Amino acid sequence: MIRTSVVATLLLIAVSPALPASTLDVKIGYIGRIEKTTTISLLEMPASNAGLAGAQLAIDDNNTTGKFLNQSFALQEIMLNGEGDPAAAVQKLSDAGISLIVADLPADALIKAADAGRQRGLVFFNAGATDDRLRQDDCRMNVIHVAPSRAMLADALAQYLVWKHWTRWFLVFGSHEPDKLFADALRRSATRFGARIVQEREFKDTGGARRTDTGLVQIQSQIPLFTQSAPDYDVLVTADESQVFADYLPFRTSQPRPVAGSAGLEPTSWDASFGQWGALQLQSRFTKKFSRWMTALDMQAWTAVRMIGEAVSRTNSADAKTIASYMRGPDFAVAAFKGDKLTLRDWDLQLRQPVLLADGRTVVSVSPQPGFLHQNSELDTLGFDRPDTKCQLK
Repeated sequence: MIRTSVVATLLLIAVSPALPASTLDVKIGYIGRIEKTTTISLLEMPASNAGLAGAQLAIDDNNTTGKFLNQSFALQEIMLNGEGDPAAAVQKLSDAGISLIVADLPADALIKAADAGRQRGLVFFNAGATDDRLRQDDCRMNVIHVAPSRAMLADALAQYLVWKHWTRWFLVFGSHEPDKLFADALRRSATRFGARIVQEREFKDTGGARRTDTGLVQIQSQIPLFTQSAPDYDVLVTADESQVFADYLPFRTSQPRPVAGSAGLEPTSWDASFGQWGALQLQSRFTKKFSRWMTALDMQAWTAVRMIGEAVSRTNSADAKTIASYMRGPDFAVAAFKGDKLTLRDWDLQLRQPVLLADGRTVVSVSPQPGFLHQNSELDTLGFDRPDTKCQLK
């Protein structure tokens, strides 16, 4: 009787379905900004969900893989206007049990958010700020940089121009602080890769509407006057992150020369025309979901959320400290449709990545360029390498 009971129990265990493992819930925060931005071109007006849309698509992608691993991902966003307090947004997300935050914030606001979240054990993924100081003197242990830095963008452009033997640059920069910072990055790149800036000129922003107050006839007359009498140069390089003048330069310069930098040939992390290495399927999914093209900011936010998804799948943990530690280690890599696996620099927590060079219609090239070698990774020829860093993670 006892033997029969034991056999029956064993048969019941054998045919009973396995109990499902508990689902690992991963909550990700997103802090973005609501800004009224004016651009020269109507085609470049940013969408209201720029950046956020990329993060939302990546949540879908994480859940596609996560359902096989009993992992579930959710996104909670907070959008700040110009006067919104990033520290208050951080506290709100932290109180909701969120310790992984994708941030599209200006440099000062990002530092404020990171410092507010440090004692709470929060980890931030910088999806928008390109400021070099965030990777240098103002670097933080709890901020991982997904957006390429200005130095990376400038180096990517410089490598291509030098590869083309266009080494004589005429540099025109805007009067706003971001413009001057990008100009600094371009000067550094010129020195680093052997180009020569034959002359510099500052384009003063005198106010007024970018599109309606000038008129095509007036622009057609002004730009040649502004660019004439420069020493002979191969390419006009612009630094105009404020989008005041650079788009007026192509085909209007005094001498028939190509334009690069903030207009013409532009370095970027992503472009809507890019379709190599499987990128077309990502572009198609994004367009189907949001009925618009995927921008660089969208891609940077997408990559940040996918980095989290990759780390969670490898560690089977939603703990921010565990995830950040894994990302800083040698085993972490994320695929992002750029031909190379992207990894993290351990000295400043900058994501290594190729940089596209696009002209508004096609991708002209991808940097690093052939011949720019590095002892560890050619991707480290873009931006601040280990010997150049001033970052002391804290």
